[in-house]
Amino acid sequence: MGTRLTDRIALSLGLIILAALVADIALNEASAIMFLLMKFADMVEWLAFWR
Repeated sequence: MGTRLTDRIALSLGLIILAALVADIALNEASAIMFLLMKFADMVEWLAFWR
């Protein structure tokens, strides 16, 4: 059938995402986070237009 998302896999993915966020804040002054948030806001506006 399909693979299941086990607790171990979910915890690993969560730790990887958390490490990436901490690294971005420490090394790039959160510029990647801000870029992604601005692109997400643009996407929301674009989707609202098509509604």
